[in-house]
Amino acid sequence: MGLASNKPPIPLKRCTGLVLVSDTPKGRGVFASENIPAKTIIDVCPVLVLGLDENVKHIEHTSLWHYTYNWPVRDGNGNRKVAQAIVFGLGSMFNHSTHDQNVGWVRDEECLIVTYQALRDILEGEELCISYGERLTFKDADSSVSPSTEDEIDELNQIQLD
Repeated sequence: MGLASNKPPIPLKRCTGLVLVSDTPKGRGVFASENIPAKTIIDVCPVLVLGLDENVKHIEHTSLWHYTYNWPVRDGNGNRKVAQAIVFGLGSMFNHSTHDQNVGWVRDEECLIVTYQALRDILEGEELCISYGERLTFKDADSSVSPSTEDEIDELNQIQLD
């Protein structure tokens, strides 16, 4: 197989034993159909980063806006800004939990992927949940316990994933 890139290919992984359930109280959700051990890679998802103005001018006016992630980028002057990204794969199907999250996620800004990993053992029948950070587009049912910033959540996830 010929590769048209000088960069090494990125292995895409997905854990077996997952199902998508359409009619949960939170809408669609990803559930374990078998036990998943801690530190298991749940999914490696490619990302499409939107232009800095694209999200405001277009995406925020559609239902797709509820599925975008904050994504750090540099503007034309080299300043760090926050854009939005669409995560393909299961990444856009995980529901939010402020304090019962069992899946952590880490951005790879260079490879434009997000890796999701089990933070602890996940039991069969359990919903897989991540933290969305502070930019919620809905009323957070877990709002009584809330990390203060998305960066703190990223740091927590990074520590737990190592």
